[in-house]
Order: sequence, then C-alpha cells, then structure tokens
Amino acid sequence: MKAADKQLIYTLLKTADAYECGYTREKFAAEPVFTDDAETPQQEMTVEPIPTMTDSSANANSGLTIEELNAKILRCTRCGLARTRNNVVPGMGVQTPDVLVIGEGPGHDEDMQGLPFVGKAGILLDRMLAAIGLDRKTNCYIANIVKCRPPENRNPLPDEQSACFSFLETQIHILKPKMILCMGKIAIEKITGQSISINAQHGEFFDYNGIPVMPTYHPSALLRNEQLKRPAWEDLKLFKKRLDEINNN
Repeated sequence: MKAADKQLIYTLLKTADAYECGYTREKFAAEPVFTDDAETPQQEMTVEPIPTMTDSSANANSGLTIEELNAKILRCTRCGLARTRNNVVPGMGVQTPDVLVIGEGPGHDEDMQGLPFVGKAGILLDRMLAAIGLDRKTNCYIANIVKCRPPENRNPLPDEQSACFSFLETQIHILKPKMILCMGKIAIEKITGQSISINAQHGEFFDYNGIPVMPTYHPSALLRNEQLKRPAWEDLKLFKKRLDEINNN
C-alpha cells in the first residue's frame, strides 16, 4: 500500500472520530509518518479520491458545550441498553468542576429520574463529598462509565462500556476537571485501561491525560459493608490534600 493511501485511511478515521466526539482526541494528536509498502508482483489497486469533510467541518463541534454533548447522549442507541432503559443519565453538575466523579452506571432510581447517584448510594456519595468540601451543585460533576441502566443492576458489559466511553472522554475534554474520583473497580479500570484491585489499590493515584485520578470504594459497597467506610474516608482525605495542593499552586 502506498503512503498516500495509508494517509487517506488515517485521515478518514481521524475525521470520523472527531465528528463523533466533538474534538480531536489525544490518540490522534501526533501525526504519524507513513511509508510505501515493499512492492509485490501483484497488480496494485488504485484508490480513487473520496470526498471527505474538511478540517473545518471535522472540528465544527470543537466548541461543543456540555449541554450539547448531553443532548447527543440522550439520543444514543449504540448498544442494547437503549432498548431497556427508561431514561438516559448523561450526568449532572457544574460546567467548570474541580472534580469529576465517575461511577459505573445508573441504578433503578437513576434510570427513573434521569439523574446520577440519586438513590441511597447517591445520598451517601453526597455526604462523602461534603465531608471534603465538594458538592455537585458548586464544584463537582458526576457521570458514569455507561449512561443507561444495565438490567437488574448487573455490571455493564465490555461492549456496553466501549460504546459509551467516547461520550465520557468528551465530557472530560469539555469539563477539564482538576481531579477525577472513580467510584469502584469498573470506573477506574475503564479510565486507566488497567486491571485494578480496588481492595489493594484504593487511595492510589493514577493519571488520565495529566489529570490525577484516584479510585475508592463505590458507595454501594460501603452500604453493604460498613467496615469499608474507614479506608474510604482515608482515601478521601488524601484526595482532598492533593486537590488543595493543586488549587494553591
């Protein structure tokens, strides 16, 4: 394959991704250099020029607001969860948050109301955040890995997580939080792309495109096992200390 053909394919992928997400994601930030493949005896195919969107049209959504993005999320039918949901749950909070809180997915109450963390786990989450000076109405944004409730509150499947993840990536790009707090194993594993033991690695800091990320126990886990509340509190104190350092610099 000729270098020009490879460049054309790459440009198509980059343009389509930017159009879908509303911005050029980090994985397309560095332009690769393509070279011709070694010639073979086979007759080479001729690739005809394909009409593509211009750079300006590809970046037409680069100024996408969180409200506009969430309106796109409300119309999503990318996976089977669209057939079983009552409401989509894009997220809620302020437009310039200090902290983005990420859970795994909506439960029954969230599915009925279209808002994240509004059941018993949500009440506990609000108390946890308030204990370190955070609030979804003043300095936080709350979202999930998947935006629709998995049936019977099961864990979201890998394909469901993948279908939704570009929405979350775009939310992070728009919101530009100073820190990210992941509630539970599914959230931190999807954000980092790593296999994480929440029992062994809660309270540790990871990195997402330069943003400090900490996993801690999901509020639902704390409701099931109160012995986890003490280590979760220690996590929150470490998180608060790092946030204060960022704000004071």
